[in-house]
Amino acid sequence: MRNLIVSVICFFPFYFLSAQQTISVSGLLLDGDTKEPLAFVNVAVHHMDNNTLVTGTISDENGRFNISGITIGNYKLYFSYIGYSTTERTLVSGGLNTIFDLGRIELSPSGEALAEVEVVGEQAVTNAELSKKSFSLEDNIAQSGGSVMDAMKTLPGVTFDQEGKVVLRGSDKVVVLIDGKQSSLTGFGNQKGLANIPASNIEKIEIINNPSAKYDANGFAGIVNIIYKKEKQLGLNGDIGLSFGLGAVGKRREDTPTNLGSYTVNPKLIPSLNLNYKKDKVNYFLQTEFILQEALPNNEFTTRNYDDGRNVISQVPENRRQFRSIINGGIDYDMDENNSFTFSGLYDREKHIDTAQVAFIDLNTNNRNRFYTWQEEEVTRYINASVNYRHRFEQPGHTLSANAQFTQGLEDETYSLNDSSAVRVGRDKTNIRAIENTTSISTDYVKPLRAGRMELGAKLRIRRLPVDYTITPGNESIIYSDLGTFSDWGENLYAGYANFVLEKEKYDVETGLRTEQTNVFYDLDPVNAYYPNNDKYDYFELFPSVRFTYKLNAHNRISAFYNRRIDRPGEPELRVFPKYDDPELLKVGNPYLRPQFTDALELAHKYLWSTGSLFTSVYHRMIQDQYMRIYSIDDSNPDYDIVNRIYQNTGKATNTGLELLLSQDISNKWKVSGTFNWYSNAINAYEGTLLFPYERSFSIQKTTVDAWNLKINTEMTLPKDLSVQLTGVYYSDRNIPQGKELSRSSIDFGVKKRFWNKKAELTISASDIFNRFGIRQEVSGEGFGVLYQNYFETQIFRVGFKYKI
Repeated sequence: MRNLIVSVICFFPFYFLSAQQTISVSGLLLDGDTKEPLAFVNVAVHHMDNNTLVTGTISDENGRFNISGITIGNYKLYFSYIGYSTTERTLVSGGLNTIFDLGRIELSPSGEALAEVEVVGEQAVTNAELSKKSFSLEDNIAQSGGSVMDAMKTLPGVTFDQEGKVVLRGSDKVVVLIDGKQSSLTGFGNQKGLANIPASNIEKIEIINNPSAKYDANGFAGIVNIIYKKEKQLGLNGDIGLSFGLGAVGKRREDTPTNLGSYTVNPKLIPSLNLNYKKDKVNYFLQTEFILQEALPNNEFTTRNYDDGRNVISQVPENRRQFRSIINGGIDYDMDENNSFTFSGLYDREKHIDTAQVAFIDLNTNNRNRFYTWQEEEVTRYINASVNYRHRFEQPGHTLSANAQFTQGLEDETYSLNDSSAVRVGRDKTNIRAIENTTSISTDYVKPLRAGRMELGAKLRIRRLPVDYTITPGNESIIYSDLGTFSDWGENLYAGYANFVLEKEKYDVETGLRTEQTNVFYDLDPVNAYYPNNDKYDYFELFPSVRFTYKLNAHNRISAFYNRRIDRPGEPELRVFPKYDDPELLKVGNPYLRPQFTDALELAHKYLWSTGSLFTSVYHRMIQDQYMRIYSIDDSNPDYDIVNRIYQNTGKATNTGLELLLSQDISNKWKVSGTFNWYSNAINAYEGTLLFPYERSFSIQKTTVDAWNLKINTEMTLPKDLSVQLTGVYYSDRNIPQGKELSRSSIDFGVKKRFWNKKAELTISASDIFNRFGIRQEVSGEGFGVLYQNYFETQIFRVGFKYKI
């Protein structure tokens, strides 16, 4: 309760993009009698309410006109030419569509007048904000110098699980995109790496809770789109930055008795560079980021209470030394006014060495009955190359684009395992080497309409991920035998979509349909004794999406959404080779997993006033064949019990919630905002069968537990270009499979000083000042109970410097 009170009285901003969206309007002017194009016709844009002139232009030699940079709102357009009657058109723009084509506009010779077409709307913040929320990182002070995950901690409805995955509105089935596309940085349909992507070169983050049909259908909880900085100014521009930090300054809990314990006061150095150079038809861009650090990404205390009276605690501190480099660059080339290419590439290499000494303590006698040490050396590398072509038709906003992308990912992981205790004395070694090749080809077509647009597209994606598994078993080896030495996973995806947007006086509609054909195979080594058959299946599915918005008045609008989504298990969820960082708590995949499908409904309302806004949303999701990790005892070893954490399909579930986002400017120098998200996760009772390492049943009881999170925030601008930010986050208890996750909270603080004519800035920030953001879970299984506490590195103090070139 103390943490909740502290969080409530703190203030913390999230950064809605303040830049106002603009629109463009075009059309073709014709002689009403001859139907010939009319050149040099005057086009004037006036405000609807007071008829004052906003801007204007004249038609070109082909009778076409185009006006861009108009603020969203309501306008009258007047078309006048000597010898012709003035013609009028009205334009409504609420943000759902940003490019309008008025089509053929005929001017009648003098004496004839066209009737006025009256369309009334309102000047408002974009309609799209009801389905997409954008957050700028420019003024993210309290999390400055950190990772993308640090920055996302403040976003509405976003939490994280014990594996570092984004949880959006209570679900980890989230797709993370880079610049609107799946990338090797974040995974193809499966999250990874967000804690290791520096936020220094990120411009903004978008949350899309109800994606349209043009997006891939995976990710039932929604999409997080990370947008990198990319300037288009002439000449050389960009910025250079350097961040230094210390993590895990304090310990939430004392280590179990070992020589090494867990790392503390961990140094971190993150230099970054963002450059753009534009000259004539060519724009060059380069972003580089490096991480050199010690870290504690996991620090897992696991207390096992068995029904027979045994009570055992172990600690697995993942003491890490890491170096990571990310280099992203490319060229934008404008062949002419209508055709352009972008060639880009990304190189991402990371190496870390994790070391742990794991003591198993008998809590009944306080004796150490097992001592287990391990070292993991892992190298990951990703190479991404893409080419994008874009053709602009004569009509503004009328485009055809094509994209080809190839990604190769390498994972080379070696575990050296050592037991030295009464349980056993022995050494083991495992190595997993996986190389993933992904090829994607897509095309997208956009046709603006007078009051909307039409979008069409197609996509082909081919993924292959063979895995080689090598073991060196020692005396009384803990490694499961008869797993085989290889596996091979592949997925072919064929997709097409159509999406239509219509914007009217009183309502807006967006509707679309995506079709996807998916072929999957997973081949195992024939010597595998646990899963006797290879797996192969294919399916064809339709994924409709609908959005309807009704405009109550200039300050109120209501939207209703429906979409169908899919979440496909990737190779990491299917992998049959266990992870041995804790020999008594093994994590392993399931090659027989199937996709889960979700039908999502949402009703959203946005109310605007001059100094703020209130966003309210009610949502409900129905999930079929959900998959998750199951805890189960493995008593195949006569010397000690093992608890397996195995992925399994578990039947039906629902997710229902309410989200509130409030933003208020107290003054022009003080902004306050907050978000509240309540949700109820209902998991149906389910009984199933586990096959690894022997066939046994498991059951899940029907549970319905409410959970909520609160984020309150403030930012103040002080004299002498000084800014201060204070943030508070609180997550309540929430249910998880076979148990619940306990509440946690965080308070972050940051100060930023601009100088040298605002070209340089210095930031000092502190994340999780009181070290209360660790994860705690209580789990009940057949014959045992578990208290899981992961007091990983959440407390970090940083100082950063950035200079704009």
